Amino acid sequence: MSTTGIRAAVIGGTGYAGGEMCRLLLNHPAVTEIVPTSRGDEPFERIHPNLLGTGLEFTDAQTLTAQADGFDVVFLCTPSGEAMRLAPRLLAAGTRVVDLSADFRFPGQKAYESAYGKPHTAPQLLPEAVYGVTEFHRDRIASSRLIANPGCYVITALLGLDPLLRSDLADPHAPLHIAAVNGTTGAGVKPRTEILHAEVFGSMLPYSLQGHRHAPELEHHLATSASRPVTVDLSTAHGNFARGIYVQASVRIREERRGQVSRELLLDHYRERYGAGADGEFFVRVNDQDMAGGLTDKDYRRYPSLAGVTGSNFCHIGLDYDVRRGIAKVVAVTDNLGKGAAGSAVQNMNVMLGLDETTGLRGYGL
Repeated sequence: MSTTGIRAAVIGGTGYAGGEMCRLLLNHPAVTEIVPTSRGDEPFERIHPNLLGTGLEFTDAQTLTAQADGFDVVFLCTPSGEAMRLAPRLLAAGTRVVDLSADFRFPGQKAYESAYGKPHTAPQLLPEAVYGVTEFHRDRIASSRLIANPGCYVITALLGLDPLLRSDLADPHAPLHIAAVNGTTGAGVKPRTEILHAEVFGSMLPYSLQGHRHAPELEHHLATSASRPVTVDLSTAHGNFARGIYVQASVRIREERRGQVSRELLLDHYRERYGAGADGEFFVRVNDQDMAGGLTDKDYRRYPSLAGVTGSNFCHIGLDYDVRRGIAKVVAVTDNLGKGAAGSAVQNMNVMLGLDETTGLRGYGL
């Protein structure tokens, strides 16, 4: 880290994730310089009017890459395929790289090409890229120069399911059923008729039901939690809100264990894994409020709400157990631009540079 503070660059600064990266870095007490890039001609404050008065200005990626040795960290908020082109040059210049795209999320070339249907042009870097779920890999992140930030659906589902799969309660022969909804910012900044406000408001927009590209990523990393291969049935949709990820998973419990399982037992596993607040994983909070009312009462506050994490780097998790069917239910929510993208990227930067990982990220949901 520079003696005068952190110098950070954001390649791909015009998109939603790039704008959120700049917003978080502007509020980071150790960051003294932020340089975003753009391929267009519009000024920064016209693209991101919420950051009016910050004084940030766009440069072009080529100029920034040529000066990469002057930056402590470069964030790649680029479409898939761009990071693998840029990362070798940035790393050769001596800077650290946090990639928010999918280019380095798989440890092998074939896995990436199978999921994304195109060749990987920097396969030599795949073995050294560290998967950026800080709560799982902070020791490796601390010594890494290349971080692969996880997908927003994936980090939410991983945090939500890891303790349950590690408990050995899940039926190894049953697929994991995951229904997930994200905000329209998850569709990207490029205009499309289907995601216009007039189209999405009061509606839902399912997509990629033939097989979501994040499912292989999720299967790969959940297999580590479960210590066995897993099959993920992932269904996704955009909701009529701008920011957020809502994940609801159904996990069949082993038949021989069903009589022993309760909501309280599940909560014990999650409290043991994540702790509580400052005494555990600061950004993962388990909603363990007691049940209110009877069996059929709509006890909404027993589960986390999407609104509770908007604008934050938190993941909130809720649990329940369907005794009759032997199915554990997991609800996990994050902000797709926060914990699902820019927030976790800053958290990883903090660990890479030896800072308290909560620096600049301790704000609670809106």
